[in-house]
Amino acid sequence: MNNWGPSTDVQDPALGTTIMAVEYDGGVVMGADSRTSTGSYVANRVSDKITSVADKIFVCRSGSAADTQAVVDMIRLYLQMHSLEINKQPEVPTAANLLNQVCYSNKDYLMAGMICAGWDERNGGKVFSVPLGGGIFPHPFVLGGSGSGYIYGYVDSNYRKGMSKQECETFVQNAVSLAMWRDGSSGGVVRLVTISKDGVEKQMISGDKLPHLAKGWCP
Repeated sequence: MNNWGPSTDVQDPALGTTIMAVEYDGGVVMGADSRTSTGSYVANRVSDKITSVADKIFVCRSGSAADTQAVVDMIRLYLQMHSLEINKQPEVPTAANLLNQVCYSNKDYLMAGMICAGWDERNGGKVFSVPLGGGIFPHPFVLGGSGSGYIYGYVDSNYRKGMSKQECETFVQNAVSLAMWRDGSSGGVVRLVTISKDGVEKQMISGDKLPHLAKGWCP
């Protein structure tokens, strides 16, 4: 018997998603959409995919929601113990290395591609990619998730070093919005997290407030 229309199979919640993080002059800006799907069903349209693991270190999650949540909980515990040992806040490379160790040592069992970013006194704002299967790659900007393939051209054309905080926030918001426009697995709202020596700022831009960059040629 043929089943017409979208599949009704309920799979493990997965983050078909768009995530990114960008360094600017003084910190980092992280951005993500908010759609979580189970197969073709949108299980949560306002999920938060940017998760704190320390005061000024956050992780963007893509892949299996269950896997990434479990990994982030482990990293948060490890960093708390590490912080007690050294009597100060952990550094971003330390968090990224821990994340890589957990993902690589369990690569046969996890579906988790993540971005670790934040600010610390020694390194300033730093961004690290920890892709599916493990590995640790420092970059001034990192994209991830199913929507990232749609926006590499935009990001390559518009990224520049030394952006101000406001310029970087606008850049990330525009990029995630474009990915949501094209990618059926990305949607909802755009969440931004800005991390600097002054602290952490969180923003949520609702769907009706997102920039419509295709306005000139698409209804």
